Amino acid sequence: MPTTTLQVPTADGQADAFAAFPDRSERHPGVLLYPDAFGVRPELEEKARELAAYGYYVLVPNLYYRHGPAPVIELPAHIGAEIRPAVFARLMPLIEAHTTERALRDADAYLRFLTTQPEVGTGPVAVIGYCLGAVLAMRTAAAHPDQVAAVAGFHPFFLITDAPDSPHRLFPELTAQVHLGLAEGDMTPESLRALDQALDGAGVDHTCEIYPGTLHGFTMSDTDAFSPSALQRHWDRLLSLLERTLANL
Repeated sequence: MPTTTLQVPTADGQADAFAAFPDRSERHPGVLLYPDAFGVRPELEEKARELAAYGYYVLVPNLYYRHGPAPVIELPAHIGAEIRPAVFARLMPLIEAHTTERALRDADAYLRFLTTQPEVGTGPVAVIGYCLGAVLAMRTAAAHPDQVAAVAGFHPFFLITDAPDSPHRLFPELTAQVHLGLAEGDMTPESLRALDQALDGAGVDHTCEIYPGTLHGFTMSDTDAFSPSALQRHWDRLLSLLERTLANL
């Protein structure tokens, strides 16, 4: 499985990114994969490789490139409960600096770069994200409805807030099919109902489900939240979504 590290030109500099794609000469549907808050690391690179094995070109950008190449902070091989608070204490300034305005500028650059790679086909792309990355995926799809055919978000945070730029306010701009896979406890029942109602009200073709018996971060094998069965369910849902929306494009 060919992989490479790339430099993506952005309005604010050069974003390093990891890419994986099939070892075949033809072109493939493009997928922009936003990491969780911990950023690009072997866990995300492995997910990109696995997805590429199904016939997709997968680009995983370093969200925090303004602060240095990935990994911007040193991460343990396993992000256990005992180290997690200290890791987040170092990450929070980077997360807070990644404003909506910056995220949208970056999304423009990432999609422009992805869709002009020689290995990527000319059709629409998919955007997927984990945790924080699910919010970025939603913002990207809403800002580029003519390019994004599918959005998937897993164990997402902050899709519905009181902020003027809350992601749920963007749902009317979506034309993509959406799948959201939540952990138990990611949202209150009231927030989950509000999320479903907002998607329904905007006419978004979507599925929104709680993966039973899961904790936030269930897809990540380098965390205590990891659930092998939920990870497989995530792959089943994701691959089905991509097949429906990107096949034969």
